[in-house]
Amino acid sequence: MKDIQSEPDYRNIAINKVGIKDLRYPVTVLDRNRGKQHTVASINMYVDLPHECKGTHMSRFVEMLHLFRPNIALKTFSDILTQMKEHLNAESAHIEVSFPYFIEKQAPVTHCPGLMDYTCRLVGSINSVSRVDLISEVIVPITSVCPCSKEISRHGAHNQRGMVHLRTRFKKFIWIEDMIELVERAASCEVYSVLKRSDEKFITEKGYENPKFVEDIVRDIAVDLNADKNITWFSVAVENFESIHNHNAYAFISSGERPRL
Repeated sequence: MKDIQSEPDYRNIAINKVGIKDLRYPVTVLDRNRGKQHTVASINMYVDLPHECKGTHMSRFVEMLHLFRPNIALKTFSDILTQMKEHLNAESAHIEVSFPYFIEKQAPVTHCPGLMDYTCRLVGSINSVSRVDLISEVIVPITSVCPCSKEISRHGAHNQRGMVHLRTRFKKFIWIEDMIELVERAASCEVYSVLKRSDEKFITEKGYENPKFVEDIVRDIAVDLNADKNITWFSVAVENFESIHNHNAYAFISSGERPRL
């Protein structure tokens, strides 16, 4: 059968990334407490396309995933990226894996258990000289109490939920749970899935006694990361979904060099 994608293109324009997006696929990730956790990921895979090539072979992306199933994890990214380059005759390749990760958390007073889900991402790329770049990301919900509101109010202070995006490069393996806990420590209080009245009282009072601006949260996280010799690069973004303003509050810090992806 005629292969249109392999025919030459005469527009003389290379494409940086071409591939597939939002492919749902079962994956197994490492779990600090249970060893492994099975989840379902959304996967993006791309390669570059030279100016003389008309198209890439989309089906080969899925074929390669099936070869590595179910071991699609950070430790296998280098092999997957190398195979993508070879099978698609590309100079560079990229893969992004996003998945929900579940952690059982007990309420702070009643100790009622509940599952919290966190969005995690693994991002990898390989360039023309086979240099591999890997980034791990966690997206963590938090709560914060406004220090200014507490200072100027006779009673109470406004508080809100926020979201922290933490991306890291590292020398040795880091647990997802460690990065989540680092973020939660920097908030006014962490978020739980199950709370009784005594738990609500505890976290309300804890947050009130620990007010944080987005600037405070992003800086506190950066302090911990700067002290960790295993972390070679990070970026952290905090966004508060303000409860009394018609806008969100935002802060961002990136360390050292920019991401190479």
